[in-house]
Amino acid sequence: MATPVTRILSDSQLTMLAQHGEERSAEVGVKLFEVGDATYEFIAIRQGAVAVLDGAGDEIVRHGANGFLGEMNLLSGQTVFLTAVVVEPLRYIAVDREVLRQLLFDDSSLSDVLLSAFVARRELLQQREGIGIEILGPRQSEETRRLLDFARRQRLPYQWQDPDENEAAAAALAQLDPDQVPLVRLPGGAELRRPSNGELSRALGIGLKLSEREEVDLLVIGGGPAGLGAAVYGASEGLDTLVLESTVLGGQAGTSRRIENYLGFPAGISGSELTSRAVTQARKFRARTATPYRATTIEPGQERHLVKLDDGNEVAARAILIATGAEYCRLPVDGLDDYEGRSVFYAAGPPEAQLCGAQRVGVIGGGNSAAQAAIWLARGGALVTLLHRRGDLGETMSQYLIDELERYGVAVRDRSEVTALHGSDGQLEEVTLSDGTQMPLSFLFLFLGASPCTEWLGDVVARDRNGFVLTGADAEADGLLETSVAGIYAAGDVRAGSIKRCATAIGEGATVVRFVHEHLAPARVSG
Repeated sequence: MATPVTRILSDSQLTMLAQHGEERSAEVGVKLFEVGDATYEFIAIRQGAVAVLDGAGDEIVRHGANGFLGEMNLLSGQTVFLTAVVVEPLRYIAVDREVLRQLLFDDSSLSDVLLSAFVARRELLQQREGIGIEILGPRQSEETRRLLDFARRQRLPYQWQDPDENEAAAAALAQLDPDQVPLVRLPGGAELRRPSNGELSRALGIGLKLSEREEVDLLVIGGGPAGLGAAVYGASEGLDTLVLESTVLGGQAGTSRRIENYLGFPAGISGSELTSRAVTQARKFRARTATPYRATTIEPGQERHLVKLDDGNEVAARAILIATGAEYCRLPVDGLDDYEGRSVFYAAGPPEAQLCGAQRVGVIGGGNSAAQAAIWLARGGALVTLLHRRGDLGETMSQYLIDELERYGVAVRDRSEVTALHGSDGQLEEVTLSDGTQMPLSFLFLFLGASPCTEWLGDVVARDRNGFVLTGADAEADGLLETSVAGIYAAGDVRAGSIKRCATAIGEGATVVRFVHEHLAPARVSG
């Protein structure tokens, strides 16, 4: 039976693809694409077989008749992480990447098959060693942790080599000046020395490179559900729309293993798949997405508001949506830095699930994200305890997730807070709870809520005492989602009083577009 990784196309789907692509053939030994390539075409197999190899030449999977090649980088334009070699005489259909994007919207059944397979394949790559980028840097380095966090957030396959534990890494770094560390090796062999997130992103072909000055109708700052919702509706209604994201498109929702209560998906949908579909949909309508770019200041204007970015670029926009969301809150204990990235995490993805199998794991938090992580880890074989400080999970968690915790054997401990971490060399061994209990844990996952990413706004727009952006009547504004500055809006988790749900954030982002049209209408009439 075909798995999500080896799913196959129907004969009718192959026929449809042939109408939009080119029929070709290839002999045994031909490489259809290889590690380090900038891009490749979508390939659907009529006859024959293709082996997919990692950088060392080891076979990962083999695709035969009615199979197809590709993973998430086919849609994102990222550097190719694998090599595809013909192992049986091949007849295939090659479809241009942009043409495929359009087909994913015109044919829902094709979209379901391809997107689910692409997501599953990317998750597989994240679990395998020797694939993707290689980061060489010491654990205690903030720069190393920054790059590791960027790779995780971007869902990039990567390997980390600590020079304190790896002689080859130590030898390579010994030849560099301290300000050139960490070293990043890219697929294909190129190297970057202490790259910024932006430099690494450009080298991998991720995201758009902005001009020194951009002028747009709608600037969306933040690429989570609210931002993507605004991008889809803004671009589809004719607004020149640009989305800026400082980390990875999808926000916290994009890291969710399974969103069970999203309307229209009774079996649930993973955050990465939902995000991938949203990004593809936004690009279909010609919305542009640029990562990683961080906004540093807003200067309100009469006709356009000016946003300056950390890379020196600037964007002049007729309307702005602030959808920067919120950042994870950290555990207030000494020595947390020593464990982060090795045995303390803020998201539970496939690499972490594999790492934690048959281990004692603690998940801290009382919200839906904490429950989803606990369930995911328990399904992977971990012995999971959910720790939360309240007396009743029902105050902050959906009932269906409370039921799932019981179903998968997750132990729940209320009125419990971690006050100390114990271990050595970054590996957690046990934690101390507020009542003095010593609990043996090898890994800890933190879901402690979030703080709004609004410090960069200064006094430009009104915020509440916790930093969330005020809108509507609270900001003495005309529109429901408008801030204290006309033409600047806020939606999603960053907005004061918002409901912290994915569907609500998308709805707010979409609703903003109506207010933007109303704001721009006088200018269009006068023009």
